[in-house]
Amino acid sequence: MALMEGRVEPPVYLGPDELARLYSVEDFESLARERMADAGYRYVAGWAGTGETVRMNREAFGRWVLRPRALVDVSTIDPSTTVLGQPVSLPVLFAPSALHRLAHPDGELATAAASVAADTVMILSTSASATIEEVAAVARDPWFQLYWLTDRELTRDLVQRATAAGFRALCLTVDAPVGGWREGELRYPVPLDATCRAANLPDVVEVETRLTWSSLDWLRSISPLPLVLKGIMTAQDARLAVDHGAAAIVVSNHGGRQLDWAQASLDALPEIVDAVGGQLEILTDGGVRRGTDVLKALALGARAVLIGRPVFWGLATGGAAGLGAMVELIRGELVSAMALTGATTIADVGRQLVSPRF
Repeated sequence: MALMEGRVEPPVYLGPDELARLYSVEDFESLARERMADAGYRYVAGWAGTGETVRMNREAFGRWVLRPRALVDVSTIDPSTTVLGQPVSLPVLFAPSALHRLAHPDGELATAAASVAADTVMILSTSASATIEEVAAVARDPWFQLYWLTDRELTRDLVQRATAAGFRALCLTVDAPVGGWREGELRYPVPLDATCRAANLPDVVEVETRLTWSSLDWLRSISPLPLVLKGIMTAQDARLAVDHGAAAIVVSNHGGRQLDWAQASLDALPEIVDAVGGQLEILTDGGVRRGTDVLKALALGARAVLIGRPVFWGLATGGAAGLGAMVELIRGELVSAMALTGATTIADVGRQLVSPRF
């Protein structure tokens, strides 16, 4: 299927003045739907089974309300923090996701440029449409997301290339030993062509289905990078991650693309935070759209959040500049919400800022 199928003319990307008239991530999604090839947009929006987990990820944020504070000096608000010791200007990272050229011809290179401008971390997917080395030349201190493949030498090669290129952490996806039941992708197959393919992989690869916790020993033996485990959803697995030397975990249900009816990431977060007791850093993703979403996740114990689908919407609207403009909307709403809840720094954000809605 050709990349341009479903779209008659190439999209016209918005300039600075037009981007300035967008006021929410949802505005970007509406425009991205008009600009992306239909199959490409539907692939990004994809889901497992009925799509219930995708819906629950968003609904989970509605189960928490923020608690405003009064008479706090909020003349200066600082949303900066660190992840694995790396300074970032706000606690919003770019999640690993495949094939950014579905949204813009510059693909992951535009994403990398936007991450530098926003002063945050980009996590490059194994299935990226740009090479490890190309992205390393643009990004600053990126992380590499790894799918552990049945071809162990290819897996080793990916890890060694990322290490040699200066990536700062290795993010192993652990929630995809098999492909989810993705009805969306069956109905709307990903539109690959010569301009948009997984640039770091051969045409046919398989993910290893026999991995166990002991398998991590081999991975740690070939990589000096801090190990992040993405796809942890239970307190039991979070404690095992601590026992097996992970530097961080991502509480994630793969954006609702793996197991239908899986718990929402935000709902799983508090139990995991309590179980870990600060022994590693905890990130989360799944349905983050607004600065208030970011604040709620941090209040429940996350160090930072990852955004996935919104990255495509920013790219499709205006390339690197579009993604950057979208991040600034999230930053603006986060800063406003911090001020109104009396949190002048990220260190001030805790569970006292939120209450259950029901």
